[in-house]
Amino acid sequence: MLSLRRIAACAALLALIIPARAQDDLEKMLDSMNSATPPPPEEVTATFKANKIINAHSIETVKGGTLDFRVTHRFGNIGGGSGGGAHTLWGFDNSDDIRISFDYGITDHLQVGFARSKRWENLDGSIKWRFLSQTTDNKMPISAVLYSIAAFSPVKEAELYLGVDTGIVKKDAHRLSYVTQLIIARKFNWRLSLELIGSYNHRNFVKNYQNTNNGAFDENGLASVGIGGRFKFTKRFSVIFDYFYNFSPYRTDNPSTPYYNPLGVGFEIETGGHVFTLNLTNARGIIENDFLPNTTDDWLQGGFKFGFNISRVFTIVKPKM
Repeated sequence: MLSLRRIAACAALLALIIPARAQDDLEKMLDSMNSATPPPPEEVTATFKANKIINAHSIETVKGGTLDFRVTHRFGNIGGGSGGGAHTLWGFDNSDDIRISFDYGITDHLQVGFARSKRWENLDGSIKWRFLSQTTDNKMPISAVLYSIAAFSPVKEAELYLGVDTGIVKKDAHRLSYVTQLIIARKFNWRLSLELIGSYNHRNFVKNYQNTNNGAFDENGLASVGIGGRFKFTKRFSVIFDYFYNFSPYRTDNPSTPYYNPLGVGFEIETGGHVFTLNLTNARGIIENDFLPNTTDDWLQGGFKFGFNISRVFTIVKPKM
């Protein structure tokens, strides 16, 4: 028979082994439960490379704590039928518009911007908020952005009111215009991204020249719908495009001053910290407040111009690790 001392020793040993094994089993069960829990969905990145395509804004925003410095240049018309040709070096002697802009990321999904353009001497401020992001598990199939820009034109009164009845009451408010856009995009794969843009442009002052053909007047409020896209051939080279259609009876049939819908096509080249965009478009103005209501050049008549964007991003506030 076992002595009481041996029985006590065995009991003590069991008392140590059983809880240890139970704890190991519990830890294994918890680890198994944790491994079965799927990780949180990740956001789809780089739907577009830059925060603008050509004329249109993309759904991309500047990362938090960084500053996007951008120079956008648009030359004159290339085709001889629209004032271009060899005598203007196919538009390179002219400069329809130049814009220098600064966009700062308050967060990864919220940016503010300030810029100055040559045309109409526009000074503009903008805000862009990405409130939906496409996820890799496709539970959120799209990304969505709200974009708004306000512009002030400090041109001389003689230019602002050119051709207008001299009896008009002149106001500083006439120099202001506003655009608000809802942009919805999807990245289908690493090559193809597309977006749809709903846009509303309000101008405090229009010259209201009547279209004698259908009796329509220019609108203070102009609704538009746009589409944009990118197709990547390599990791650093892409083809891009954007197009806007204006819902405007005044612009649909105006023989005295024909209007056309803005269309842009181009190439996008990434070289390290720089993104170069080389493009052709019939839009003279660079900001939405200008090119949406004021595109009067026709692609079929050579009314397209060469342009480029150069973007450089600077880190202002280092991200927290």
